[in-house]
Amino acid sequence: MGKTRTRWPVPTYSRGVPGASGRVLVVDDNKVIRQLIRVNLELEGFEVVTAADGAECLEVVHQVRPDVITLDVVMPRLDGLRTAGRLRADPRTRDLPLAIISACSQHEVDAGLGAGVDAFLSKPFEPAALVGLVRRLAERGAGGGDGRGSAVGCREAEGGSAPPPAKRAG
Repeated sequence: MGKTRTRWPVPTYSRGVPGASGRVLVVDDNKVIRQLIRVNLELEGFEVVTAADGAECLEVVHQVRPDVITLDVVMPRLDGLRTAGRLRADPRTRDLPLAIISACSQHEVDAGLGAGVDAFLSKPFEPAALVGLVRRLAERGAGGGDGRGSAVGCREAEGGSAPPPAKRAG
C-alpha cells in the first residue's frame, strides 16, 4: 500500500548540531520499526532521519549527511545489501559506518561483509544494544578512521554470542 515518507523533502543539514550525539539515517520499510529505532536513538541524544527503503536512502543521503546509517535487509525497490554496495561505491559515502538491523542470518552476515557493512544487530533487539552499537559506530566514524572491517554486535535473536570479528577485503 502507500507508504509515506517520514521526512520529505529533507533539508540540507549542517555538520554539528549542538547537543546531538550524531546524526543517524534509519532505513527500514516497516514504519513501526523505523519509529522504534528513531525513538530509542532520540532518547539517547541522536538526531534521526528516516527513509522507507534503499532507493529513498540514496536519494537523501547527501542532504542528510549522516554519521551512521542503519539498514534493514529486505525492502522494496532496493534492499539493504545492494544499498550498502552502492554507498560503498560512492566516494562521498564510502567511509560512512553502516549497520544492518535485520534477522541477521549467517548468509546476511556474509553478504553484508561482502557489501561493506560494518556491524549487524538481530531483530528483535534490546534498545540498549541498538544504542550501544550506533554509539560505537558514530565514535569510530568521528575518530577519523574508516571505521570498517569487522562484524560488531550481531546477536542471535535468542541471545547467542556474536560471531568472531571478520576482516573484509578491500
